[in-house]
Amino acid sequence: MLKVLRITMKIQPKITPVLDPGFVPAVLWNKAFEDRAAREPGAHRVDIALTRRDGTCFRWSGKLLPRGGGNEALNNRYVERIVKFLLWQKGGNIILVAGDDSVADMLAATYCKGGAREFDWDFIGRKIYGAPITVKKAAPGELPDEYSGSMTLGRNLDGYRIGFDLGGSDRKCAAVVNGEVVYSEEVVWNPYFQSDPQYHFDGIQDSLERAAAHLPRVDAIGGSSAGVIIDSVVRTSSLFRGVSQEDIEARLGKVFRILQKEKWNGIPFEVVNDGEVTALAGAMSMNDNAVLGVAMGTSEAAGYVDREGHIKPWLNELAFAPVDYSEEGGVDEWSKDMGVGAMYFSQQAVARLAPRAGFDFGDMPFPEQLKKVQAAMAEGDERARRIYETIGVHFGYAIAHYASFYEIRNLLFLGRVASGTGGQLIIDKAEEVLREEFPALKVTLRVPDEQMKRHGQAVAAASLPSLG
Repeated sequence: MLKVLRITMKIQPKITPVLDPGFVPAVLWNKAFEDRAAREPGAHRVDIALTRRDGTCFRWSGKLLPRGGGNEALNNRYVERIVKFLLWQKGGNIILVAGDDSVADMLAATYCKGGAREFDWDFIGRKIYGAPITVKKAAPGELPDEYSGSMTLGRNLDGYRIGFDLGGSDRKCAAVVNGEVVYSEEVVWNPYFQSDPQYHFDGIQDSLERAAAHLPRVDAIGGSSAGVIIDSVVRTSSLFRGVSQEDIEARLGKVFRILQKEKWNGIPFEVVNDGEVTALAGAMSMNDNAVLGVAMGTSEAAGYVDREGHIKPWLNELAFAPVDYSEEGGVDEWSKDMGVGAMYFSQQAVARLAPRAGFDFGDMPFPEQLKKVQAAMAEGDERARRIYETIGVHFGYAIAHYASFYEIRNLLFLGRVASGTGGQLIIDKAEEVLREEFPALKVTLRVPDEQMKRHGQAVAAASLPSLG
């Protein structure tokens, strides 16, 4: 089926999602734009630098259509969607634009208070990097060189270590000796609505002490947690949603650094986002690198390990990264943006597609809707099958889109939506899309093996700090 946007770009995927015929894959839209710009003799270059106050800088360059006429809308859409992806993939709060002042003006009017991307302007800027996003014009020679930082965490297995993972319903913790788990435990907790920061301090310390009791000494501690974590400091996390922002900024956000200093004698202590540790665990389990991990659960979570086997100082919050350029795409209730990953690769995606498939769940909570669809899939219900087929097609095109921004050899697929026969159908349809539409793209889709499910996350977390 032919997709036509009001701004005169025509996209025709080879495979159309059965429950979403209006789907416009971002990867195909961008390619059509780039092919068109390559043919235009009057096309011009734009250079963008996405920077942080610590000196980290990410660069992107592209060709835009000649100025004037109806090209402005196309140029703006192309650049804004690219910048939106980069903001949530790489992270940064200063955007420098060289080569097109009108594009800089558009971004400044979009990423500002009252702008279409006010959520991103505030969340990425103020909550994560301490200052709202700003857009500045620059000459090409003024843009700083790319600098991705030097974080090279993981794969350190020597010594007596503790690895932990903090989730919304339990704390997992393990004692690890030279890469072997000698003790592991899950402790139920309820962090979401706890207003006292001490609840979190006491709970984390309790798990660490339980693991330490099974070791002759503790050489290093590594952990993972939901949220945005930079240099082991929590900038924002769903686990802390009951705590005031003032308490987070004053003390709780530094919980790991405080515990390191006050309770663990300053030993190496590193904590990163749980998606990063999942990707690292997958890389260690597969004995391969260039791994993008995608978990389809309450939302879409992601993590990445580069071709050298390192975790990068990136955000990798693909729940907010655009994957569908349709003007009738799913709208994320939180960010108010359309076509972002959370609406396509999570239990929200199942709930969005359920009415189209013929289910009537009313106001049933999303987790319960997912359980109903999973049960229907197990019974061979064609309505459920169409939901998983649709997600699979979405995912196949999204993987190709992600590959425009990441080097990927392995795609680790997990999460509640990925379980059961429905999860396998998602893989089958995604692989069909990659095979038919992107035959040159060599990405292997994988699911966690039993060893990784049992202890992989704990070992990967424990391996984060270096003893050197």
